[in-house]
Amino acid sequence: MRQYTAVIEHCFDTNLYVGYIPGFPGAHSQGATLDELNRNLNEVVTMLLEDGDPRLEAEFVGTQNVVVT
Repeated sequence: MRQYTAVIEHCFDTNLYVGYIPGFPGAHSQGATLDELNRNLNEVVTMLLEDGDPRLEAEFVGTQNVVVT
């Protein structure tokens, strides 16, 4: 079993959730719900792994709040 961290955003224009796995080329998708997005990302990553272990280009570190005064 493998586990990846996905970054998820909500697009106001399309009302869809958009997700991607940082540093994993091609690992991105969208869905009308968070559950649908998770299924779609799972499907994409499963497909990408069929080509072998990915060469990750970056690593997710975390989030940070930026305060602007």
